[in-house]
Amino acid sequence: MFPEYDVIVVGAGHAGCEAAVGAANMGAKVMLVTMNMNTIAQMSCNPAMGGVAKGQIVREIDALGGYSGMVTDHTMIQFRMLNKSKGPAMWSPRAQSDRMLFAAEWRKRLENNPLIDFWQEMATGLVVKNGVVKGVKTSLGLEIPSKTVILTNGTFLNGIIHIGEKQFGGGRAGERAAKGLTEQLQELGFESGRMKTGTPPRVDGRSLDWEAMETQPGDEVPSKFSYTDTPTLKKQRPCHITYTNKEVHETLKEGFNRSPMFNGRIQGLGPRYCPSIEDKIDRFAQRDRHQLFVEPEGWDTCEIYVNGFSSSLPEDVQYKAMRKIRGFENAKMFRPGYAIEYDFFQPTQLRATLETRLVKNLFFAGQINGTTGYEEAGAQGMMAGINAALAIKDQEPFILKRSEAYIGVLIDDLINKGTTEPYRMFTSRAEYRILLRQDNADMRLTPLVKAIGMLHLDERMARVNEKNEAVEQIKKYFRKNSIHPDQANSYLDSKNSSKMKQRDKLLPLLTRPHITIEGLRGCQAELDNYLKGFDNECLEIAEIAMKYEGYIKKEEELVGKMNRLESVNLSEKLDYSQFVSLSAEAREKLNKLKPRTIGQASRISGVSPSDVSVLLVHLGR
Repeated sequence: MFPEYDVIVVGAGHAGCEAAVGAANMGAKVMLVTMNMNTIAQMSCNPAMGGVAKGQIVREIDALGGYSGMVTDHTMIQFRMLNKSKGPAMWSPRAQSDRMLFAAEWRKRLENNPLIDFWQEMATGLVVKNGVVKGVKTSLGLEIPSKTVILTNGTFLNGIIHIGEKQFGGGRAGERAAKGLTEQLQELGFESGRMKTGTPPRVDGRSLDWEAMETQPGDEVPSKFSYTDTPTLKKQRPCHITYTNKEVHETLKEGFNRSPMFNGRIQGLGPRYCPSIEDKIDRFAQRDRHQLFVEPEGWDTCEIYVNGFSSSLPEDVQYKAMRKIRGFENAKMFRPGYAIEYDFFQPTQLRATLETRLVKNLFFAGQINGTTGYEEAGAQGMMAGINAALAIKDQEPFILKRSEAYIGVLIDDLINKGTTEPYRMFTSRAEYRILLRQDNADMRLTPLVKAIGMLHLDERMARVNEKNEAVEQIKKYFRKNSIHPDQANSYLDSKNSSKMKQRDKLLPLLTRPHITIEGLRGCQAELDNYLKGFDNECLEIAEIAMKYEGYIKKEEELVGKMNRLESVNLSEKLDYSQFVSLSAEAREKLNKLKPRTIGQASRISGVSPSDVSVLLVHLGR
């Protein structure tokens, strides 16, 4: 019934969709298996993409040829660049999306790809022969043959939904859990665990008092995620901000004795940085209020997402407490919040390609690896898809370094450190974040995927080359050309910057605090005329490159030192138990994780600098 596919992707959430795209963009024939074709790329939780560090990841996915950025640009209802008051390494794009349009746009793009086929049914098992995956089994007893398989099961593996004292099987509200795969993987020797995530109530926006809340508009000049010709937002829907209060907290506490979190029914660990409202009240008892973001679900719906009010308390307690929030006094609930417990597999069981160590050509991506967030899932899916396609061709794997992408940091953290709680990306996790800015993701990554043979990148590469050339021209102009004190001093005085005493080059002036290209071009007609030939994107990148040149050089020097360790390879056949000079913990961890390089070995928890020195001595370094 089925031909042999190059890649089967199980699950059509954010990880699964990007995995299908990544493999297909490498020329692989893909089968996307999903339990429900109508929930492809569904935004199960908040209707938003991006945020701190997450926005950088979406831009990196786009630079690698993924669709998340393009889909978001076509379906967003608001755009904001977060952290603009901080340095450019912290700037993070975030967009509210129309939930229904987002899923529809994703499905349309997948269906328009001739290399992607679909099958609607539950995958209940794998076909494994002699330690190599050969396909998947379905609930109807069918076998779909494939050279590689990528599991992106999200929260569906043995999922249990909790609302107060009620619990029932499910991978998402209204959808059944996936059975069979966990048990087979455990039989194959995989180590699994349980995690928890949650979602807040959805309410009727017609019943809210919007005047009682703070309005949170989008940026006056909205940007976008994709580096391609996607539309720019012309109109936006506002979000709103309100707060809980002591009365809300006391009402919620009335239900704590019926909470699955506090009475032990939930065993899995929840996300530290996105806790439920009852968890916030319990952990931060000294706080009188917590901020809530009231977010629309789309252009043409009254459904509202109450961001910050995630809960697994009984629905009557949620409803009673919610109506004591300012602006929610007459709120009508569409559905209560709930918690969901699900199986995951320790990501230390994966190679840097996201292929499992135990079963050849089997890849894991997304929440099955213990992560949380659409963006983290999509990034893993893209990398797994690319590497599955490369594995079929017996080509070198595609692995991003920590110095090349947030995606590199994400995967490196997962495979070397593992996780005991849902892993979320932050800018603080990246040691080279001034190099990994959201503005230069295409300049960093598109040439890398072009070099490994990804299809449909000619236009993208042309844009990258034009951008590189434009930035260099702007930098050259600022190094060569000068400005007179009479032209600049009025502007400098307005910025509380010391006045010029003699003519000077533009570059040292730009490197002063609070001085911008936009401000300087208003001082000098020649500069303004010259810069009219460049778009705002190139001007912004050039300004960052000139202002932070010293910091960028320092980070590049640090990267050079680390890359020297990354270039020292370690054989997977090394038996570290024979290295008596290594600590016992290092021997155990190194034998378990089998690092590819000295650099990777140095980042494994429990491997000390002295252990690294022992390895270097062994290798004659």
